[in-house]
Amino acid sequence: MRALAPLPVLLPFELPARCVPGDAGFVIPRAVFTGRALALLLATFALSLVVGEALAAPGRPGVVETILKWVPVIFTGFLFNLLVSVLAMGLGTFAGAGLGLAQISPVAPLSRVAWAATQFFRNAPWLVLLFYAMSLLPFQLTFAGWSAPFPPWIKAVVGLALPVMANVSEIVRGGVQSIPRDQWESAESLAFTRRQTLWLIVLPQAVKRMTPPWMNLYAILTMATPLISIIGIADAMTLTRGALSAEGRPELLIPMYLMLLVWFFLYSYPIARWTVRLEEKYAVNI
Repeated sequence: MRALAPLPVLLPFELPARCVPGDAGFVIPRAVFTGRALALLLATFALSLVVGEALAAPGRPGVVETILKWVPVIFTGFLFNLLVSVLAMGLGTFAGAGLGLAQISPVAPLSRVAWAATQFFRNAPWLVLLFYAMSLLPFQLTFAGWSAPFPPWIKAVVGLALPVMANVSEIVRGGVQSIPRDQWESAESLAFTRRQTLWLIVLPQAVKRMTPPWMNLYAILTMATPLISIIGIADAMTLTRGALSAEGRPELLIPMYLMLLVWFFLYSYPIARWTVRLEEKYAVNI
């Protein structure tokens, strides 16, 4: 009898260097900032300054001189963007941690409500949530005869914290569920309650896995803070537009916006690099 030919073997698929395997077999691209990208961005900014100087009208201040005049004002707005990002991240992390733990609750109604809220705010456009926060939140808070104004920038923080909350909720849920079931069973055999197992055994291990995606989310949030300029908040983008309007010089348009882009890049670059290192250190699949 003739021997059967061996069946062809499908070799494993190798992921590109900038992709990591995600849950349920999905492939999630990972943006890796490099020193080459930073050098290219700085070279583009320098080139825009040279072109701007060449296009400047005779007898008017140079492009570099004009930009330096506005740097202190615009940089103040940039610091305000960072403040909004920190506050929104803190508020969203606090609320998202509770929502993520509610998703894994054994109480079915609670877990379903938490899941629905997570999916709603996670898939809602950030700008739409900002508009809703500006429109629905009161302009003044009154309680027991005491009243205080509710500034628009705080509403913007709340509006940005909503999608952050939903994403942190998924990070917490994924981090906890990534811990092997053996950990729960071993703790149960030692007479640990579910709460003790969660807080003393599972969460300390899950925090390492949750840290890289949490940092990546903060970098995304920081780059999204210029959205608040659309709803009338005086941030770096608003001040840059004001400076361009005050000067009335078209040759300043590209250099000034590139300057702002460089600032955001320099702030986000270390966070992105640190995130990659932590992913490699803890072997986290996100």
